[in-house]
Amino acid sequence: MPEIAVRAAVIAETAESTPLRFTFRGNKLAGRHGWLRLTPAYSVRLVGEMLAQVDASRGPVLDPFCGTGTTLVACAERGIPCTTVELNPFLVWLARAKSARYTERAFADARALVEAMSVAATSRAGDSFVPNIHKVERWWDRPVLDALGRASAVIRDGRRAPNKSARDLALVAFCRTLIELANVSFGHQSMSFRKGPAAANREPAGKRVAQALARALDSVIEGATARLTTAKRRVVLGDSRELEPLVAGERFGTVLTSPPYPNRMSYVRELRPYMYWLGYLVERSDAGELDWRAIGGTWGSATSRLATWQSNVATPVPFAGFDRIVRRISEHEPLLGNYVHRYFEDMGRHVAGLSRVVAPGGRLHYVVGNSKFYDVLLPAEEIFAALFEAAGFTGARVTSLRKRTSKSELFEYLVEAGLPATSPSRRSRRDAHAEGGDAVTP
Repeated sequence: MPEIAVRAAVIAETAESTPLRFTFRGNKLAGRHGWLRLTPAYSVRLVGEMLAQVDASRGPVLDPFCGTGTTLVACAERGIPCTTVELNPFLVWLARAKSARYTERAFADARALVEAMSVAATSRAGDSFVPNIHKVERWWDRPVLDALGRASAVIRDGRRAPNKSARDLALVAFCRTLIELANVSFGHQSMSFRKGPAAANREPAGKRVAQALARALDSVIEGATARLTTAKRRVVLGDSRELEPLVAGERFGTVLTSPPYPNRMSYVRELRPYMYWLGYLVERSDAGELDWRAIGGTWGSATSRLATWQSNVATPVPFAGFDRIVRRISEHEPLLGNYVHRYFEDMGRHVAGLSRVVAPGGRLHYVVGNSKFYDVLLPAEEIFAALFEAAGFTGARVTSLRKRTSKSELFEYLVEAGLPATSPSRRSRRDAHAEGGDAVTP
């Protein structure tokens, strides 16, 4: 493999420009993109900069790790056709809701539905739904929990919410309310419980829920009034390791995405309050089962299954030194060694399938982060570049985007590569490696 080009982005290191350009923080001020906070989401401003360079004549955009739908909505705003793939059914719903076109009738019906939810929240009786979340009263004080349960029962009643568009808007408002009133903090990279009691609030819990619902819906509707183009957009529920059957023969000129980082941050862990309240998770074991199916998932029962995981892939990860990295991590903690090994085997399957869905001349743009386990630095950006080259993509280039706000060695990168415009075969270098070729080295 040719030497990977590494370059540094010119970044104005100020409190305003860097978070807004490169992190999720800028999304909070960007209409639909700010509907729900998810810490691992990447910045819509960065996506916009990359979309400005897209050659639409080569075909539509693919985002194989949809997440909250940042790429999808950014494409819809610019009239660029886009298909996304996502394993998590809650995120599929959210991406479809964020990229939908809404009418004045939907806004009016959503307001009526939220008004009914508010009336229920402030009442002292009525139907209630509280999900089966472990230690649920750590999340919400009991009076708030009861009020949320009465509001939730309204929106779960299909007779009260026959208009799907209105229901989606009200559900987004409800999700925002859940987090606003939860005993959680976003002071760290991931969601955590607050330390110490929350500030005293003398308002009755039902009134607090009603007020939060109204504020949330106003914000959601404000974002929804921004009209999107009619460009084709599709959100597919499925596994990005098996792309070809999911896209049904479609070929893409651009792949623009940010996959889960190999840092053990679990999307299911971050999303579980929404997912239990909305019914995407029911039993307490469901979260672990879903995370085990995801790339890089280690939440709940996925952790114990990872402890006994063994590779059954004949082809090693095509990066010189990868096995040594895994061994060094395993010397500290075998579970983490298994985690890194499985993560990149799964990513290898994903990348190998890209060459069968990307059009000749198509380009890959992956926003990734490196990691560090104990004293072992994991160069994820270099490994992704090696995976791209092994799958038949060429010209792999790594751009340093920003320093992350955690360990000093951790950075975020843009890894890019292209599929040759003419190729005699779709047989990848990864296949050749499996037959005894040399390992790909950076």
